[in-house]
Amino acid sequence: MDDLTTLLRDWMDALGTPAVQVQLGVITCAGLFGAWLYRYWTQRLATLSATSPDHWLRDFFLRGLSRIIFPFGMFLFMAVGRVILRKARMDVELLDSVMPLALSWAAIRLAVFILRTSFNPTRTLKAWEGIISTTLWVAVALHLLGWLPDILNAMDEIAFHAGKVHISLLAVTKLVLAVASLLILALWLSNFIEKRLAGASDMDAGMRIGIAKFSRFLLLTFALLLSLYSAGIDLTALAVFGGALGVGLGFGLQRIASNFISGFILVMDRSIRPGDVITTGNTYGWVQEMRARYVVVHTRDGSDTLIPNEKLITSDVINWSYANPNMSISLALRISYQDDPERAIQIMLDIARKHARVLSDPAPSCILKEFGEAGITLEMTVWINDPEAGITNVRSDLYLAIWKAFKQHAITIPHTLPPAPPAPAPEI
Repeated sequence: MDDLTTLLRDWMDALGTPAVQVQLGVITCAGLFGAWLYRYWTQRLATLSATSPDHWLRDFFLRGLSRIIFPFGMFLFMAVGRVILRKARMDVELLDSVMPLALSWAAIRLAVFILRTSFNPTRTLKAWEGIISTTLWVAVALHLLGWLPDILNAMDEIAFHAGKVHISLLAVTKLVLAVASLLILALWLSNFIEKRLAGASDMDAGMRIGIAKFSRFLLLTFALLLSLYSAGIDLTALAVFGGALGVGLGFGLQRIASNFISGFILVMDRSIRPGDVITTGNTYGWVQEMRARYVVVHTRDGSDTLIPNEKLITSDVINWSYANPNMSISLALRISYQDDPERAIQIMLDIARKHARVLSDPAPSCILKEFGEAGITLEMTVWINDPEAGITNVRSDLYLAIWKAFKQHAITIPHTLPPAPPAPAPEI
């Protein structure tokens, strides 16, 4: 600590010398030049983004360059100033100390940006990018200036003892950094595995999700244990604490644990997979995502419903896509007794066969259901294999086309219509 105080005092005394003042002027001008260069590049980047077509490689390069243009611009200006001062036989010791700081700042910002883009881009990650870059740069700057050993010793002196355990500010800082670094690495590896699995089209979707979830859980657990070990914490001393934590989880967080385990069960038995059309309770829709705690179901009104995994395990679920995505749609209407039912049936079947979403196998069918008081009841059944694209719209298209065709062929639809047949699934 005394060495650090002495070093700071020497730096303060040096500020009064002309050589240091000239170098400070060069550093200040370098900062202004870097700020101008960054502003110019930001405006230029906005223009390029508005006028040029999007391309991920070009956008990655341009956004990466915007991260380093300010510190790298400072470095270039100070490099030119250093050459000029050396030609004038002036001292450049301060510039020799600051130039590596600017260069390391650029390198760290670029490295953190590349690491961040490898994750799924979120606002949280963008916010943490600046914090992580600043923290790493401060550590590198202290090392380059030679202050890091003294600061580490001072942090180690700020400590207290809990029995035989020595807990210092340095140990806590190492633990936090180790946990953060290893967890980031684990998340990066798990995202990399998930992206590679997403491209494996020959593998079942449920199996891909299961492997991705298991690998993420395994990597995060391993990262946490390794970070505790690297910080010098005896893992055997956590046995009692782990037992108490397990009891607490069993009573207080049992629903969360149940949902987590239920998610693995859903993935392993492949009863529900992304893209399946399901009905549970009053919710009807198709599965968008399968998360660790819940399943995202896109419902008929365009909203996303988050259904806990435990509910899908313990309650009745209709999976319309489990074995076969085909779904039937029934249409019923009446014609008058003056009309030919065979002709009406043929017209209805011709209209059904022309619809783009109606399957040819199973083929559309139409029957004469009954002779009612108001007319002859006909019922047609068609099949589709994409219920997630809508059912009501298919029924509406068919009814409208039948109505137009009946008018052209002078087939009368009585005013009193039969009740609609029960739908095989909730309409979307």
